[in-house]
Amino acid sequence: MRESTGSADFDAFYIATVRRVVLYLYAAGGDRGDAQDIAQEAFARAWQHWPKVSGYEDPEAWVRTVAWRLSLNRWRGLRRWLAARSRLGPGDEATGGPSPDRVAVVDALRRLPAAQRQAVALHYLLDMPVQEIAASTGVPAGTVKVRLSRARATLGRLLDDHDQEISDASFGA
Repeated sequence: MRESTGSADFDAFYIATVRRVVLYLYAAGGDRGDAQDIAQEAFARAWQHWPKVSGYEDPEAWVRTVAWRLSLNRWRGLRRWLAARSRLGPGDEATGGPSPDRVAVVDALRRLPAAQRQAVALHYLLDMPVQEIAASTGVPAGTVKVRLSRARATLGRLLDDHDQEISDASFGA
């Protein structure tokens, strides 16, 4: 049985950090439901190890790291599922979709290498400075800067291409 102070400490930690972790995962993966599920799993693991995790300098960074790894595992599973699904041929599902701009941004983010996507999510959505990202991910600050720079360049190109496709389609070009 856990101490009530440990439970209260974890509850306060969870309340203070869950939104940021979900936002990070949503930006990195593009699916809100998955982000919420993965965050819950990461926080459940934090709770299981709370006496140790609570002693870390940045317990939220531990949760983000666990969540990132869970997310990567989910992506691997999704790729296997999609490969199997593609062998079955097209389905009959009818779904409403998100806006074209949202699709373009999520698609552009998904095209980034995982490390760049992670840096973008941490920097732009969680407002983490480069040094904090470096400490959290275990890479040098220069590497984080390079990842951010390359991600911005790639996103700019991909989103410009999307804008051009929209423009061409609008004018029948």
